[in-house]
Amino acid sequence: MTADSGSPQVGVLALQGDVREHLAAVAAAGATPISVRRREELDAVDGLIIPGGESTTMSRLLGVFDLYDPLRARLRDGMPAYGSCAGMIMLASEILDTRPDARHLDALDITVRRNAFGRQVESFETDLEVDGITDGHPMRAVFIRAPWVERAGDTVEVLARVTEGPAEGRIVAVRQGDVLATSFHPEVTGDRRVHEYFVGMVAAKIE
Repeated sequence: MTADSGSPQVGVLALQGDVREHLAAVAAAGATPISVRRREELDAVDGLIIPGGESTTMSRLLGVFDLYDPLRARLRDGMPAYGSCAGMIMLASEILDTRPDARHLDALDITVRRNAFGRQVESFETDLEVDGITDGHPMRAVFIRAPWVERAGDTVEVLARVTEGPAEGRIVAVRQGDVLATSFHPEVTGDRRVHEYFVGMVAAKIE
């Protein structure tokens, strides 16, 4: 925690993706945002957001920046983490339709399928109820070359499913202990409820 404000320090993995948008959302949710590119920055944060982007590139960059093993170690030690879109893929224990050399973080007992909803031109928006977050007031969810969850382990909470269209019933938000993931991008809509929920998870962990 920061000594001056008492707010949790929430990092955003700043290798690729919507880093600036997540940093702004973290600040709006009442935490201290930190860009994470180095080991010492990772060591300083109370929780970490892994943003969207391209999961195989992110996997490679974690190795280039010598962050892959330290990040896995922090996750094993219980650091709260939130992954959106590619971040969900990175946190998963099994990935379908990925490159054979891609590495992931094994922080969620889920199987995800990359680009499950289709290509960029098939990106879409829909209203979602997310357990524990929306409380009867759906949020607008933006899906951009998004994954979905094909299997969720027994200890994984399913927080949201698509309710209409060809992907009806597909799992798009999960939580397992201190790890949260969504297929969609809440950082692009101005709705801060997912980030507020995650900041609450982080704050509860460090109390």
